[in-house]
Amino acid sequence: MHKEVPWIVSLCVQENVLDAKRAALIAHSLAPGADALSFGQALLDQDITTDLDLLNRLVEESQTLALSATEPPPLALAAPPKAAAVQDPVWLSVTPAPVASDAGHVDFSAVASMPDADLKPFMLGLLTTSQNLGASDLHLSAGAAPYVRRMRALSFLNSTPLTATESLRLNTCLLAPDEVEHFTKKRDYDYALAMQGGRRIRVNLMEHKDGCKGTYRIVPEHIRTPAELGFKNTTVIEKLLSYHNGLILVTGPVGAGKTTTLNSLIDQLNRTRDDHIITIEDPIEFLHQSQGCNVTQRQAGHHTASFASALKGALREDPDVIVIGELRDLATIELAISASETGHLVIGTMHTSDATSTLNRLLDVFPPGQQPQIRAMVAQSLRGIICQRLLPAKAGGVALACEILVNTLAVSSMVRDGKTQGIPSALDTGKREGMISMDNSILNLWKDGIVTNEVARTNILNKAVRQAVPGSD
Repeated sequence: MHKEVPWIVSLCVQENVLDAKRAALIAHSLAPGADALSFGQALLDQDITTDLDLLNRLVEESQTLALSATEPPPLALAAPPKAAAVQDPVWLSVTPAPVASDAGHVDFSAVASMPDADLKPFMLGLLTTSQNLGASDLHLSAGAAPYVRRMRALSFLNSTPLTATESLRLNTCLLAPDEVEHFTKKRDYDYALAMQGGRRIRVNLMEHKDGCKGTYRIVPEHIRTPAELGFKNTTVIEKLLSYHNGLILVTGPVGAGKTTTLNSLIDQLNRTRDDHIITIEDPIEFLHQSQGCNVTQRQAGHHTASFASALKGALREDPDVIVIGELRDLATIELAISASETGHLVIGTMHTSDATSTLNRLLDVFPPGQQPQIRAMVAQSLRGIICQRLLPAKAGGVALACEILVNTLAVSSMVRDGKTQGIPSALDTGKREGMISMDNSILNLWKDGIVTNEVARTNILNKAVRQAVPGSD
């Protein structure tokens, strides 16, 4: 256990966040080497407190005390017996699968008769196994065999489909009673799960024709820089982040890594500026500890009613940067555009495939009579669009292909006049400003030997660009 943990335990007890006995139990349940931030995550995810500002302050104070003091305060409670630990359940059998996918094989045969008390450790162990396999997602669905998504491909953990009862028990065993009630009523539920060691899981539960289904997105353990994510020209990203107002959009299809990129941008702002950043997410995937900036994170549906209501409130909370997890409806988009015009840097995500479709989606959501005014506002406030896609890499894993649009005078004029069909030409002629089209980004990956001829041919849409790849029609 890191020496920061006893200090944050002591500070939390002093601040009446929780009592000493429960604080010590949580501290002893953390993984070896866990620090103050891990303890704070546990408090947040167990709904002991939702005050992120308080947690950030206590984490910083405990880190300072751990560096300056020689001896940490003692924990008042002895460590729980080994049997209470959940990180190594004995009933989870993992052996190499006799298939080329290299996925693990997990025995689910005991789930039907497993006592309720044993289900939670089983699920936590299953998530750990999925993480160790290098999976990005775990899927547990009634009527289907359990499987993971690994390197963008599906790998089955077992060949036997889960029954409706088994799927419901597995997917709800990690929920509190009030969360189970919410899922039962709404038939949909999103939340974030904190694993031991600081790893976080984004969870979506839903009901379909065969029963319950859970999708568990394994959030990367560390926030990577844009360069580490695979962005080749980080200078243009740094320039976009240097503005103190305007609108930056991160777009791409589902599973393209938009949230990872969004949090990479937040982390870079946090390290290089001294502003107030407010994030609105659903759910909170990465926890950002305030560094140069003060970071306030809110979860839609938990800390606020909706994205729109949180964004409206954010304008009265003295922010410099507002980060919106998803621009999904008219009210949220309208408030985001307005905020970008009133001295705030607004960063948001959208589910679109390229810069042209992003601008069309952004503008077409408004009534026809309002569109000329919105086009003028976006033409003035837009800073840039980062559209990304993950492609299978030749050496294994995935490679990042990205389209970057910078709002030059030519682009601004196209947006204002509603001539977004000219955006592809602007991307091709804007290389000096750091712009690149998706097709040219994929072509560069092929030239660098990162993706195969087949992947390049399949994903490059422009016939003239595709002709450079051998075997193209």
